[in-house]
Amino acid sequence: MIGYAYILRCSDGTFYAGSTNDLDRRLEEHAAGEGAAYTQRRLPVQLVWPAEFDRVDEAFAWEKRIQGWSHAKRAAFIEGGLEAIRGWSQSARLPASPRGR
Repeated sequence: MIGYAYILRCSDGTFYAGSTNDLDRRLEEHAAGEGAAYTQRRLPVQLVWPAEFDRVDEAFAWEKRIQGWSHAKRAAFIEGGLEAIRGWSQSARLPASPRGR
């Protein structure tokens, strides 16, 4: 099953990382205040980075990876992709690479 990882920019300038198997539905939920408690308190939110994966578990792995990043690293990734953050930290094994949407 296809999965999606995504990053939202919240109204307070923070970022929220998530994953889902239905990106359009999940974005509607966030916009309606039915998403995560974090985004409910920071509406409106804006999609700033979506990626499609062959499997949901790959999308979930990217969500968890992004959640561990600093605000600065997330901002650099949104602006410049993986190349912009190469060298920020080392990992023995990267999750599958995202495909653009």
